[in-house]
Amino acid sequence: MPRRQQPRKFDLWGVPFDGGSTLGWPGSRYAPGRIRDALRWITQRIEDGAIYSLETDSVHEVGDDLLRDRGDVDVVGHDIGATLDACSTSVAESLRGGRTPIIIGGDDSVLFPVARGVHEALPGRVGVIHFDAHLDLLDHNRFQGRVSQSSGMRRSLELDRINADDCIQVAVRHFNFPSSAEFKRKSGLTHITAREFQALGPVSAVEQILDRVSGADHVFLSFDIDAIDPAFAPGAGAHEPGGLTSGEALEAVRLLAPHCDALAVTEVNPLTDDNTSTTATLAAYLLFHFAVFGSGADRR
Repeated sequence: MPRRQQPRKFDLWGVPFDGGSTLGWPGSRYAPGRIRDALRWITQRIEDGAIYSLETDSVHEVGDDLLRDRGDVDVVGHDIGATLDACSTSVAESLRGGRTPIIIGGDDSVLFPVARGVHEALPGRVGVIHFDAHLDLLDHNRFQGRVSQSSGMRRSLELDRINADDCIQVAVRHFNFPSSAEFKRKSGLTHITAREFQALGPVSAVEQILDRVSGADHVFLSFDIDAIDPAFAPGAGAHEPGGLTSGEALEAVRLLAPHCDALAVTEVNPLTDDNTSTTATLAAYLLFHFAVFGSGADRR
């Protein structure tokens, strides 16, 4: 799979909606504002169109238009269908305009409309790299219906050009629905557990991830914050111990960014975060790493 054409600029869209979180803790509707606050702390270090990365000891010439904040999509609080349609439209608008969309959820029902927006705007096979503690393969139940924070991957795999052979789930752990296991095995969808990721390390894990999606023409990176251990990300929609460290997550996003056409960061929950917004700050760093290292900007 070739790297994306460079250089790139990015559109930032908020989705302040948690109507799909009928399980876990609601509150992710407040995340876009809190993450934007944290992002301003980071982006104020851009100086004369350049930013210095200490990890790579390089100055990146990102310009003055690296991240364009497009505001929030047209959320209709009582209508999940209309809200997710608006999200897909915004994603497709950015891609058709030659920019790369970064979506701030909101709950993880956002996974599906972002995948659909990429699918609508770009030709060829679309792969999904799905970082999440959970499988999100639920088809239907009486508590969540068919479209919820637990069904995004299942609904995405129903799109014509998204095939399980081009997708992988990362950092999953603990327990899930037997019906999801059955679907996963029949479809051929694969995963790397959080424990496996940690044993491999970010570099080797990312090599396996990219090998898995190598047949796709375009790739969407979906990052549910609960892929990260709650010790590092307490402000999440649900807590699943044994997740990735913040450092592992940041390194993975840095390495994956040049290969991906869209990013969604979901399930940050300011109502369960600590009083210094640790989780929102981590989410801001994840998306800024994606933009800087995915931009293809000149380095010095």
